[in-house]
Formats: sequence, structure tokens, C-alpha cells
Amino acid sequence: MPVVSPHRQLVTATYLSSTAFGAFWGTWGSAVPRVRDQAGLDAGQLGTALLFISAGALPAMLLTGRALDRWGLRPTALLVVALGGAGLAAGVTAHGFPSLCAGLVAVGIASGAADVAMNSVGGRAEQRSGRPIITRAGAVFSTAVVASSLGTGAAFAHGAPTWVPFAGVLLLSVLAGAGIHRALPRHVSAPEPGVPAGGTGSRLPVVPLLLVGVLGALAFASENAHQSWGAVFMADVLAAGPGLSATAPAAFAAVVAATRFAVSTLPPKYARPVLVLGAVVAAGGAALLAHAPTVPVALAGLVLAAAGTAALFPTLLSIVSRNVVESARGRATSIVTVVSYLGFLLGPVYVGLWASGTGLRGAMVAVAALGLALAALTLPLLALSRYAVTPRPPARHAESVAVPSTHSP
Repeated sequence: MPVVSPHRQLVTATYLSSTAFGAFWGTWGSAVPRVRDQAGLDAGQLGTALLFISAGALPAMLLTGRALDRWGLRPTALLVVALGGAGLAAGVTAHGFPSLCAGLVAVGIASGAADVAMNSVGGRAEQRSGRPIITRAGAVFSTAVVASSLGTGAAFAHGAPTWVPFAGVLLLSVLAGAGIHRALPRHVSAPEPGVPAGGTGSRLPVVPLLLVGVLGALAFASENAHQSWGAVFMADVLAAGPGLSATAPAAFAAVVAATRFAVSTLPPKYARPVLVLGAVVAAGGAALLAHAPTVPVALAGLVLAAAGTAALFPTLLSIVSRNVVESARGRATSIVTVVSYLGFLLGPVYVGLWASGTGLRGAMVAVAALGLALAALTLPLLALSRYAVTPRPPARHAESVAVPSTHSP
């Protein structure tokens, strides 16, 4: 019976968790109108209810990293299953504003925890294997989003109840969780000298993580601005019908997946050009969208924006994964994810504020400015972080210990 290498098992766990995570969010995105109608909410109530996802996710993200550092990565399996269960529970019980809000808090907690756990597993897999696992996992996630959103739409078109797609996600999550549980090691990471096994006493420099998190926040703000407002721009500015405007988020996600697969073939030494060029392309896409006279031109702008933003956060997370002590990986992932997630939350709000004063075309110019700001700040902030971009040799017999480097190769 062939022996599977430890890093190959970590890679398997990363891809399984990414598949389940993407399947949930693709299903949720397609199910929001159905859930809204089932709960009997207007647009304002729905917007308020959706904030409860973030209310659950942010504290869960902060706490999960410390838990992973103490007890190891195996709880990732349980968190993936919990996300599927929370989604089904929210879909079944959403029959009013209070019940939907309660369900979405649970979804946020499970999603935030699973997000940090998934990225922590991917970070260890990347450090062990020396391969761009995080970017490839992001591509797997985006592919699952597209597939599950299309599947959910087809299920609803054939008259399926709201809970049916969520039940399918739960089944997938259980299968993925079982695979993750088998793939991940039982033991907790070997600690640094002087740190008790399972302890969380490793010194973790926070400032470099905050600097990378700021870059991640700019990347996510730009990305979610397009995801949240692309269809609205098509409908309100270009008078596109529902069928055409609905292609905007699907096209965006598909291009993100393809770009991540393509970028994952590049060696780590190209991380800086990927970040700067991606930010510039994203800015160009937003500018093209802002001045688009027709729907095809607007779609071309969205494609450029998607290609530009696709690899930004995975590349930043890969850099972090190569520069943290193994026993502090969970906490490091939590910090970067939380700071970056703030950009994800504020991106659509940023567009809304600009749109109220300048219209949606002016708001897209403001989104282009985010891309230019990211391009301008990437190299200085990475230099200040003193994080190495190229990986050290993969660890073979012991956990590798990495800290911010004193030079930037």
C-alpha cells in the first residue's frame, strides 16, 4: 500500500475545504432572493439581516486562529460540516426577521471560523510543499461558487424548496469533512523551543501582519465592490435586462477562477509583479466600466477587474504563510483575514457613498482609485513588513520556523 506524503494530505484537505466553502457561498448567493421572500422581508430589512453574518464572522475569525494553534488543524473538518449545517438551518428556519438574523449569526460564526481554518491548512500545505497551494485553492473555491450557484438556480427553476440546495451543501460538507479529518494529522504542531506542546506562547510580530492586512483590505474592497454592484450598474446605468445583468456576477467569478489557476503556475518570485500588475489591471477594469457606453464594454471592464483582483489576496496570504512560525500560523492567519475582511465589508459601502454623490459611474472611478492606491502601496508596505517573498526549502522532518526576514530577496 503506497504511503501518502504528509504535504500531499495537507493539499487534499485544503482543496476539500475550499470546495465545500465555495459550494456554500455559491448556493447562498443564488438563494438570497428566495430566502428574502420566505422570510417576508423588504430590501432594507434584508440589508440589515445580512450584517449579522459579519457580526458572527469577525469574532469567530479572531478566536479560531488561537484555537488552531492550541489544538492543531483537525478541527477544520468539524468547522466545514458546521458551515453546511448552519446554512441548512438558516434556510429552513428563515420565516421572519428575527429567525433569519439568528440563523445568519450562526452562518457568520461557522463561515468565519471555517475561513481561517481553511487558510491555515492551505498555509501549512504551501510551506511544506513549496507550491502555490493557496492560490490554487482560491481557484477551486471560485469554481465551486460558479457550479453551485448555477446548480441552485436550476433547482429553484424546477420548483425545489429553499432547503433542498442547502441540504445538498450539507451532504457535500459532511463528505468533505470526513476526507479532511482523515487527511489532517492527529498531533498538534511541534512547538518552538521553550513553548509547551499545544501552547500558544509563540511570539508573533503583529505589525507585519497588519501591513499585509491593509493591502488585503484594499484588494477585497475593490473585488467586493464589483461583485456587489456589477449587476446594479448594468441594470441602472446601461438599462440591461435581468438576464444580462445577472451575467455580471457569474462572469466575474468565472474569470477569477481561471485567473487563479493561471497565476498558480508562476513561481513565488513573481509575487510582487503579480500584486502590482493585478492592482493596475483592476483599476483599468473599473475605469473602463465607469465609462462603458454599452453592456459588452461593461462586461469587458468587469472581466479586467476580475482578472486583476483574482490573485491579490491569495498571493498576500501565500507571502504570510512563508513567514510565520508554525505554532502561530492560526493567529497570523486570523489577523490578516480579519483586517482584509474589513475591506470586503466596506467596499460595497464605499461604492454606495460615492454613488449617492456622483452616480454609479463616478463610484466606479472611485473603485479604480482603490486599485491605484494598492499598486502604489504594495512594494513599500511589503518592504516595511520585511517578509521574504521567495519560499524557504520545504520542511521534511520537522516544523519549519520562519520569522520576518531581515532582507527582501
